[in-house]
Amino acid sequence: MQWLKAIFKFYIDSSIHVSLAVCALMLTSAYVLPVQISTELVAFVFLSTITGYNFVKFAGVARLHHMSLAKNLRVIQLFSLACFVGLLVMATYQRLEVILVSAFLGVFTLLYAVPFLPHRKNLRSLQTIKVFIIAFVWAGTAVWLPLENFSFVFSVEVMLRFLQLFVFVLALIIPFEIRDLSYDSMELKTLPQLIGVTKTKGLGYVFLMVFLILEIVLTTQTENLLSAAIIAVTLGVMIFFSSKKQSTYYASFWVELIPIIWLALLWGSQNLFL
Repeated sequence: MQWLKAIFKFYIDSSIHVSLAVCALMLTSAYVLPVQISTELVAFVFLSTITGYNFVKFAGVARLHHMSLAKNLRVIQLFSLACFVGLLVMATYQRLEVILVSAFLGVFTLLYAVPFLPHRKNLRSLQTIKVFIIAFVWAGTAVWLPLENFSFVFSVEVMLRFLQLFVFVLALIIPFEIRDLSYDSMELKTLPQLIGVTKTKGLGYVFLMVFLILEIVLTTQTENLLSAAIIAVTLGVMIFFSSKKQSTYYASFWVELIPIIWLALLWGSQNLFL
């Protein structure tokens, strides 16, 4: 069983799980917006998410302790390098607009980790702002990249979909913010640090209410609304039971599984029950 635990740990630590969640969130847009999402675009987003997340998580460690890296971290570095090479290959299949939007979103990822502000600060170190950066990048990836015509970015439907996924991701991040209370510096001024755990959870419920209201506005299919309602309730329950002493994979596996469950519900309602 130890090898199964090792594989699962690698699956989480190497950002495969979070990358599948981002891809799943993007694929849900196909059920709301008139877009076709190609396999090449899914692969591009999957590989770019792994590359970006692992850069943010491990670049600083690699820079400081390159010669004394743990074996599993070195494996993750090699895996990330292979994903980056694959990303470059998949980039050749994308339209110029996709590359430009990806580069725009990638800049936020880069500046999230690289110190470019006075006193060697990065975007993550700015008070309260990190959750909004993450939500912006996730929502932009899920909504903007699949568009065939980027002039639609400022259409009402696309902007509402962007807002819907923006507040959804903000709610999704809350269990992580509560988990990290024991580790985050007080200088970060995260939401739980500023307003407390109870009010942060309440804010998460407000985000989910906005998410559902926007689903009602956007969708014309009852099964899509039902899927969104199930996901909102599920995430609401996960937020309710979030704590500083949550289990190891409560947030990093179960919470991040929710976009994948949402996609499965949408797919199932369209293909199994019609």
